[in-house]
Amino acid sequence: MGRKLPPFAPAAPAAARKRKGSALAPLAACKHSAPARQIGGWASLPTDIVGLITCRLLAGGGDVVDYICFRAVCFSWRACTPAPRDPNLRDPRLRPRGWVALCDGDAVRPDDACEIVLFHTRTARRLRVPLPELRRHIIIGFTDGLVILMHKTTTAVRVLHPFTRDVVDFQPLATLYHQVVRQKASLLDMNAAVCSSASSADSITVVVWFPYTDVVLAADPGSDWEVLHRGFYVCCALPFQGRLYATLSCSSEIVQLYPSRRNGPQENSVVIAHAPHSADRKVCNFYLVESGGRMLLAVRQPAPYANGSEWNALDWSRRIVCRLYAVDLNSQRYKLIPVKSIGDRALFLSGDRCLSVSASDLPSLSSNSIYSTLPQYPILVYSLGTGLSERLADSCQIHDKKDRIRPSVRPFTIVDHLITYCNPRVWSKGLMFHEYHYIPQSFEELIKKIRAQERELRIPCIAVHSR
Repeated sequence: MGRKLPPFAPAAPAAARKRKGSALAPLAACKHSAPARQIGGWASLPTDIVGLITCRLLAGGGDVVDYICFRAVCFSWRACTPAPRDPNLRDPRLRPRGWVALCDGDAVRPDDACEIVLFHTRTARRLRVPLPELRRHIIIGFTDGLVILMHKTTTAVRVLHPFTRDVVDFQPLATLYHQVVRQKASLLDMNAAVCSSASSADSITVVVWFPYTDVVLAADPGSDWEVLHRGFYVCCALPFQGRLYATLSCSSEIVQLYPSRRNGPQENSVVIAHAPHSADRKVCNFYLVESGGRMLLAVRQPAPYANGSEWNALDWSRRIVCRLYAVDLNSQRYKLIPVKSIGDRALFLSGDRCLSVSASDLPSLSSNSIYSTLPQYPILVYSLGTGLSERLADSCQIHDKKDRIRPSVRPFTIVDHLITYCNPRVWSKGLMFHEYHYIPQSFEELIKKIRAQERELRIPCIAVHSR
């Protein structure tokens, strides 16, 4: 358990959230003068030393929560340091990077509980953060720790900083839903990401995509939603350096979804690279993940047959092979560079969200390994060093795909939590993925509860005029 944060300051009023200014500029110096200090003690630190500590806390791999705690120590430190507020949510230094959302596994959705349990993958700090802003919203995405919400009755989108409570509001999705989406299931399982706005240096852009609809939408604060792409069934998307990249279903291409590429090696083309020719789209899975400041393409595929023999269904998990490639975005021609080792990193792969963490920070994880899922097995770990796979959580299965066979096995491991975070369709229901990646029909009460929750999403009826 990490140390508790002081009570968070209330969110800024709407008028304050509309202030303009470059969020990427250095943090403005505080206008309040520090009171007269008594000689001795931490409160007597010179202002320039306090400023140096502030820069260290917000630099590189710093954590904005450490900065919030630092300012809470005494009045004099708060007086000579700027508040960690970013009304536009543009400044990457003030985002809660490295924080992921955990699941209690009690079938209570975070929006019903109005709280999220957040876990820092570098320090292992765990905080249960009350967020009344979740009420009447569903969570549709995370980017750099920012929470992306959609209102259940208006379909208005909102981006929330979970620690400072700053919010940026976007227009409702209802109009474009009736025009191009039209499937409520797509809206229930939609995904979203925050990107740097291509039209303004002082704002952010939200991009949304749908699992069963081939459109990608985008909007800036205060502007209407627009169709960014058509014919794209997004498989795995990755926000990277303020842009959004993705792999597509039934394709071996890596595309740049946002911003739209107008110039480059391939004029007016969104394709930035192709998977290796040895990767067959019919049997391979493609994932994008950021690790160590690089964008990696993970290709998971079955190993070739041995001497033409047929596969043994019991050995299916052991026949999985993973290959990694670094996507070189700096060269004139985008290319893939094979990666043989990722050092102490551990990758968690999913079609919805991927994650890279350090096994040195979380020793229960296997370094230089890739964690993923198969339909038959909820957790599979593949070692890049040995080329061998291992099934995890087999002894924790609570059902045999028909009936319950045991109660939930607790406590949950960090692997259980990180796999669940990478599968938001299960996480958002308050369920652990290794237990409920498949819900048997015999779980009637749970299925009834999930369907009742889905009916809470009501899309407003809007007249759509055909052109």
